[in-house]
Amino acid sequence: MKRKPDLLWVLVILFGLGVVTTGYAQSHWEQKQSDQSPSLFRSL
Repeated sequence: MKRKPDLLWVLVILFGLGVVTTGYAQSHWEQKQSDQSPSLFRSL
């Protein structure tokens, strides 16, 4: 019974890393897309 909280924490940490990695990749992808296409906000 003592191992279940450890497994829960591992899953929470993995989920958190997945969220952070996805957010980083998405912002990186959006930055690359905005570099290729002209944007109104870049000139402001």
